[in-house]
Amino acid sequence: MTTERRTEHIPSGRARPRALAPPAWLLAGLRPTGAPVPWAAAVRAGIALAAPLAVGFALDEPEYGALVSMGALSGVIGDTADAYRMRILNIAVPQFFGAVGVALGTLVYGHGWLAVALLTLIALVSGMISSIGTVASVSGLLLLLNAVVGAGLPLPQPWWTAPLLLTAGGLFVLLLTLLGWPLRGRQPERAAVAACYRALADALEAAGGPPAAYEERRQRVTQALNHAYDLVLGRRARVHGRSPALVRLLAQLNVLIPLVEAAPAAHLRGRPLPATIPAAVRDLAAAVEDGHTRAPALELPAPHTPAERAMDAALRHAATIVHLPEPDPYNVDDRLGRPAALTVRARRGVRDMMLSGASWRYGLRLALCIGLAQSLVSLIPVERSYWVALTVTFVLKPDFGSVFSRALLRALGTAAGLVLAAAVLAEVPRGWWDVPVMVVLGALIPVFSAKGYAFQTAAITPVILLLSDQLNHQGFDLIRPRLLDSLIGCAITLIAGYLLWPESWRTRIGDRLADTVDDAARYLERAFAPVADEAARGAARQARLQARRRIYRELSGVRNEFQRALTEPPPTGARAAAWWPLVVAVERVVDATTAARVRVNHGAAPPAPEEVERITRELRALATGVRTSVTPVRVDVPPPEDPSSVLAPVHQEVAAARAIARPDN
Repeated sequence: MTTERRTEHIPSGRARPRALAPPAWLLAGLRPTGAPVPWAAAVRAGIALAAPLAVGFALDEPEYGALVSMGALSGVIGDTADAYRMRILNIAVPQFFGAVGVALGTLVYGHGWLAVALLTLIALVSGMISSIGTVASVSGLLLLLNAVVGAGLPLPQPWWTAPLLLTAGGLFVLLLTLLGWPLRGRQPERAAVAACYRALADALEAAGGPPAAYEERRQRVTQALNHAYDLVLGRRARVHGRSPALVRLLAQLNVLIPLVEAAPAAHLRGRPLPATIPAAVRDLAAAVEDGHTRAPALELPAPHTPAERAMDAALRHAATIVHLPEPDPYNVDDRLGRPAALTVRARRGVRDMMLSGASWRYGLRLALCIGLAQSLVSLIPVERSYWVALTVTFVLKPDFGSVFSRALLRALGTAAGLVLAAAVLAEVPRGWWDVPVMVVLGALIPVFSAKGYAFQTAAITPVILLLSDQLNHQGFDLIRPRLLDSLIGCAITLIAGYLLWPESWRTRIGDRLADTVDDAARYLERAFAPVADEAARGAARQARLQARRRIYRELSGVRNEFQRALTEPPPTGARAAAWWPLVVAVERVVDATTAARVRVNHGAAPPAPEEVERITRELRALATGVRTSVTPVRVDVPPPEDPSSVLAPVHQEVAAARAIARPDN
C-alpha cells in the first residue's frame, strides 16, 4: 500500500491555470452546487412573504405587513429540517429569541452609546449560544439580527408591536410548513432510513474496486446515517415505546449497522461482491420506504470466508427485521443509546458553552465586530444604517463557512442583489405591485440558497431592501448606501473578525484531527479487548459501535472544517490541502479495524495483544505528530511482523497514514 494513492483524494482545482484567473478558493464559492430545486419550499416562501404584505396593503397598514413578512423571512431561512417535529423546533424556538432581540433593539433606537453597549452584549451572548447546536445557532443569529434591525429602523410603537408582528410572520411559515404533516406523517424519517440502505447498496457495489470510488460512497453512507439518526432519535426520548412507527424505523435503522460493519471487510477482499447482494439491499430500501411487511425469499450465494459469512448473516437478519410488522418496543436493539431528556441536554449544552474557550473566543470576536460596526453608524456623523452590523452578523458565522471567503462572497452577492433591487425600485410602482414581485423574489430564496452562499445573499438582499423601504420610504436612494454599508461590514469582519484573530491550524483543525486519531486508537483497543463472559461481550459490542459512530461523525465534522479551510487563501488553504490525505487515512484505519473485528467474529484468528498494543502506540504517536507539526512530516513504519494476521491491513493503513510526505513547495 503506497502513499501515492492518497493523493487522488486531495480536492482538485487549487492550481491557477492562468496568471489573471481568479484564485481557486474564490471560484469554489462562486460555483453553484448541483442541488435539486426545492419546489415545495419555493412555493411556501413566495406565499409566506407576499401574503402578509397583501394583508397590510388591504388594511392600509403596509408597515405592519412588512414586519410580518420580515418575520416570515427568518422562518424561511430557518426551515432547513426534514422531519416535522424538528421543523417545529427549528422555526418556533428561534422566533422567541428573535422577538426578544427586536424588543431590546427597539428600546435603544437612537440612543447612541447605549445602543452600542447593548448590541455588543447581545453579540457576545449570540456568539456563545451558537456553539450549543443547530437550533441554538439559528436562535443566536435571529437574536442578534433582530436586535440590529430594531436598533436601526424606526419601528411602530408601542415597543411590543414589532416583536408581535415578527413572531406572527415566523409562525405563519410554521403553519404553512405543518399543512403537509397529516398527509406525509413519518415520510421524511422513512425516506431518510431508506436513503441509508440505498447509500449502503451503492457502497457495496463499489466494494473490492478502486479505493477512491468505494471511499466516496462510504462517505455518503456516513452522511446518510448521521442524518437518519438525527431525525429518528431527535424526539425519541419522549415518544419511545408509544409510537409503533418510530420503534419500527429505529429497528430498521439499527439493523443496518451490522451490514455497515461488514462492508469494509467485503471491500478488503479485493474483488467485487455478487450483484445479488447490493440488489437485495435496495429491495430492503424500497420495503422501508413503502412499509412492506412481506419478506421475499433471499437468493444469496453460499458464503465461504469470514467476510462473506459476516455479510450473509447481516443481510439475512436485516431482511427479517425490515419486514417485521411490529417490533417489540422494549426489545429494540438500542445500539447507539437513547438520547437524554431535552432539559438534561439543554443544561449540558449551557455548561459546555460557559466552559468552552472556543465559545468565548467566537462570542468576543463577534462582539468586537458588532461594537465597531454599531459605533460607526451610531456615533460618527455618517448616514445611519443597520446594514453594516447586519453584514457583520451574516458573514461572521463559523458554522456557515469560511469567514474570509464569506466576506468576499457577501460583497459579490450583495452587489448582484442590489442590481436586481435597483431594477425593481426603479421600474415597479410602490403599492400592490410589490405583492407579485415579492412572490417571485421570495420563491427565489430557497432555490438560490441551495446553490451557495453568494446566490443566497443575492436572493435575500432585494427582499430585505423592499421590505425596509416600506418602513423608511427611501426608494431607489437605498441602493448606493446599502452597497457601501455592505463593503464596510465586510471590511470590519475581515480586519477585526479575521486578521486580528489568527486561528492557527493547530486550533482549528490540528487538535480536532489529532483527537480523532486518538479516538481511533481507543477504538482499536476496545475492538480487541479481552471479554470475560457473554454479558460483558454484549456491553463491549455496544460500546464499540458507539465509539465507531462517534469517530465517523467527528471525521465528518473534520471534513467540513477542511472544506471551509480550503476556501481560504494561503497559508490556511495550503495547510489544509497538505493535511487532507490524513483525514482519508484515518477513515481507512477505522474501516480496517472494523473489518478485522468482523472477520474475528466469523472465524478468523484473533490478534495477539502485543500486536494491538504496537499499532495503538503508532496511532498515538501519529496524534502527537499532528498536534506538534504545522505541515505533514514523513515517518517510516516497519512492515507487520505477521502478514497473515487479521490486523495486517490495519498496520498497513497506519503505516500509510504516517508515511504521508511533506508536500512539495
